[in-house]
Amino acid sequence: MKTFVLLLAAGISAFAQTSPLEQLIALARQGPAAPGLQQSITTTLSARGGTAVWGQDYLFVANSPSPVTVSIDNQPAVPMAAIEGSTFWMLLTKMRTGVTHPYQYYAAGKPLGARSDVVGYNPDSYEKPGVPHGKLSDKMTIVSKLYDGMKADYWVYASPGVDPNVPAALMVWQDGETVVRPYGTYRLFAVTENLVAQKLIPPMVHVMIAPGTSTAGRPMRSPEYDTVSDLYARFLMEEVLPEVQKMYKLREDGYSRGIGGISSGGICAFNVAWIMPEKFSRVNSGVGSFTSIQWRPQDKLDGGNVYPFKVRKEPKRNIRVWTSDSSEDLENQFGSWPMQAIQMANSLKLKEYDFHFRFGTAQHGAAQTGLDMPESLTWLWRDYDPKKTSQEFQIEPAEKEAPLFRVVISNRNAW
Repeated sequence: MKTFVLLLAAGISAFAQTSPLEQLIALARQGPAAPGLQQSITTTLSARGGTAVWGQDYLFVANSPSPVTVSIDNQPAVPMAAIEGSTFWMLLTKMRTGVTHPYQYYAAGKPLGARSDVVGYNPDSYEKPGVPHGKLSDKMTIVSKLYDGMKADYWVYASPGVDPNVPAALMVWQDGETVVRPYGTYRLFAVTENLVAQKLIPPMVHVMIAPGTSTAGRPMRSPEYDTVSDLYARFLMEEVLPEVQKMYKLREDGYSRGIGGISSGGICAFNVAWIMPEKFSRVNSGVGSFTSIQWRPQDKLDGGNVYPFKVRKEPKRNIRVWTSDSSEDLENQFGSWPMQAIQMANSLKLKEYDFHFRFGTAQHGAAQTGLDMPESLTWLWRDYDPKKTSQEFQIEPAEKEAPLFRVVISNRNAW
């Protein structure tokens, strides 16, 4: 009896440590009639459905009163199975990992929702047995004087190995409300814990800060992120980080600080390092909006569209940059995200920056950045030495010898 109780306790403990995504996939394997499947989808994904990935298992879930089909990897659409007692439709399939997969739902012969991408994560994006966990704070709110009373939420995460009394390395992430999700696209905490355990990156503090809201209730994301000025950098340095320092001591040298984000958060990350390279020297910019969103010449305000040319013409900053984009990124009245990304990459190369450019096939979103997270963090923090406070970043020999990036039109005739 004692042995049975111990085994039962061990089984319960093991189940408690199973992630919600893994539990959802396990239910989906039982088929669309599995008890609790609908509730698991709603709580783990959303009332609209979504996607879940665990290893090579990919679960696609759509919500529609009429039958749904799904096209994956640009292949002909296939039927999805109805989940009993709901308007959910599901498809569980095995696919390749290490890449992003585009997909599109259809209902009544028309697209259902936007075309999107699902990430086939590599092993370091999953929690691993025996790897210590870091500590995530509750949500906190800051009221900015620089932005005239704007309120912004933020979270602080300390990886294993961070001592509150010893200055730690730092990374700041824009759009923090999305980054902070344990099973969101980034998988930032699991990645960090795995890489720290392997000594591929130093123990560090992550600060995830959400876009603010003005006193009039206006969203401030674009004014904060897309404007080329020193205001957001000052907001971090003068208002946000002093609050974080009340919790954890932080390294003051830019050599020990990085900053990242996607889309407008990606240009924001680059802008902060460009303006203050002595405070932030490592940049992770995904699908960066190096476009004219906040370009207002009448107010003498530049937008991110100027950066490919500023990089080429202005003095070189001592920064290390991981940048990525994809062929299916946005093209609209503000500019071309893919073309500007290639321009940025060639500008960084011509000035011999220490940079890496990843160009995939995903839509505008976090998919490529989420897939790359273990590799990009390892690359950005490679050869970090906590005994140092500075390093002259130089272009890698292989990159220096590589040609400039060139464009080939692939989806139509070029004449």
